Amino acid sequence: MDDSYHLVVFLLDDRQYALQHLASVEKIVRAVQVTPLPKAPEIVIGAINLQGQIIPVVNIRQRFRLTEREVSLGDRFIIARTPKRTLAFVADAVTGVLELPHDALIAKDRVVPGLEYVNGVAKLEDGMILINDLERFLSLEEEATLETALKQYGRD
Repeated sequence: MDDSYHLVVFLLDDRQYALQHLASVEKIVRAVQVTPLPKAPEIVIGAINLQGQIIPVVNIRQRFRLTEREVSLGDRFIIARTPKRTLAFVADAVTGVLELPHDALIAKDRVVPGLEYVNGVAKLEDGMILINDLERFLSLEEEATLETALKQYGRD
């Protein structure tokens, strides 16, 4: 049994965040122009066409109530698979993969209760990392709204 987590660590401003399941991350690409996606949930800033696949782009900054800013070409898109779909997460930079023992993870309820999209927090020597839960990143309502928006987008 594997006794460690492998996390993809990224930056938003000067803060570190991570995606919970390394196996869910398909690739990391340079940011490209995002096409608006009418009627999508507020957290979705638009969509990109990546090798013929339409992928919704999610604004993690909004989820964590960070200062909003436009996507720049210096940003990175983390392309990751959730249980329902593939999403692109906007990051200022991706710092790499971090391996942590299971006991380094502090349960979310002990640190940030009520945030369904956070799996926990990892405490490091140089700070903390909020670990995003891909399975719960979008609410059921956001998923349904996004599904409708994508279907309408495909008809236009």
